[in-house]
Amino acid sequence: MKTLIIGGGNMGRTFASSFLTAHILRPADLTVLERSVQALEYLRGLNIENLHTRPADYIQEQNLIVLAVKPQDSDELFPTLKPFLSTKHIILSIMAGVQIDTLESKLGIKKIIRAMPNLPAQIGMGMTAFTANEEVSRKELIEVQNLLSTTGKAIYFEQEKMLDAATAVSGSGPAYVFYFMSAMMKAATKLGFNESQAELLVWQTFSGSIDLQNKNSLTCDEWISKVASRGGTTEAAMKIFAEHGTDEIIGKALDAAFQRSLELGKKKKKKA
Repeated sequence: MKTLIIGGGNMGRTFASSFLTAHILRPADLTVLERSVQALEYLRGLNIENLHTRPADYIQEQNLIVLAVKPQDSDELFPTLKPFLSTKHIILSIMAGVQIDTLESKLGIKKIIRAMPNLPAQIGMGMTAFTANEEVSRKELIEVQNLLSTTGKAIYFEQEKMLDAATAVSGSGPAYVFYFMSAMMKAATKLGFNESQAELLVWQTFSGSIDLQNKNSLTCDEWISKVASRGGTTEAAMKIFAEHGTDEIIGKALDAAFQRSLELGKKKKKKA
């Protein structure tokens, strides 16, 4: 599948590198369109053969076009891209909040796939949610899923609104994890640890806990019960979480992220 990635920023570079490293694409089948000279130099270091700074006839040769630009750049991109598109093209957009029907109307393309990767995709540990309109065939979906899976895990949803939900959970999720880790580090320094000691204690605890979960089949509640013995230190901490409604706060935070994702999509649609 001849693939064009538009945008050589963090996620565009991640996709380009992952597609090639996994040998799911040959270098000759990958093209990147990027305006920044600095970004182009980095891309050359990835042994990408086909690099361009502006849309042209080479786009017509592509099968899959990955839109890896910021949503606010789409208004400038779409008019320059549209003249080179045809019904054979598949659009894979990772632009947050830009809905399928907006892409269809702005680009005149029927085959649209939307995806929401997250930050750990940069190290091959990402979680990507994706959806597509009915024009995309099962074979094409599988081919795209194989590409997305080079950056970690990929899960398909039939309903587009689930991408907004995924944005709230996995898309924004790394920030929640880092927030909790940072809070634990700050609390640890108040207990007498220096910053480097607190960082090591927290980072290794998170890393080890995730590895433990990955290598076993127990639920989170079952792991908690293994750590929190009756009348012990962990139980004392868990009681504070319960008293302050931590579960409810987390639920409200995710719902706020979900609602904001919906709002951004509606704003982009009205603007279109």
